[in-house]
Amino acid sequence: VQLQASGGGLVQPGGFLRLSCVVRDYFFTLNDMGWYRQAPGKQRELVIEISRFGVIKDSDSVRGRFTISRDNAKTTVYLQMDNLKPEDTAVYYCNKVPVQEDDVWGQGTQVTVSS
Repeated sequence: VQLQASGGGLVQPGGFLRLSCVVRDYFFTLNDMGWYRQAPGKQRELVIEISRFGVIKDSDSVRGRFTISRDNAKTTVYLQMDNLKPEDTAVYYCNKVPVQEDDVWGQGTQVTVSS
């Protein structure tokens, strides 16, 4: 399994970014997928997920600002982030939901929200 996230960068508060994650996994279409983030000094957390049927669950911290989508033909998961806040600063990763202890993580992509 390989996960390659991209699209991060430096953005001002109130700005937007769209992240992509290409997943090389034979079983991609069978998995629920999510975007996780890890801020400096904090544990990695799941912020939003999409089931294999397209059902979306999001955390309170991103509700109304982030949305997730997936393209099963391209085995890619997307994260549209709008109205970004400084507290969204983190490294963002995609992975299965739930993630198992021995599951592989990709490098992630850095998102920095700062003026």
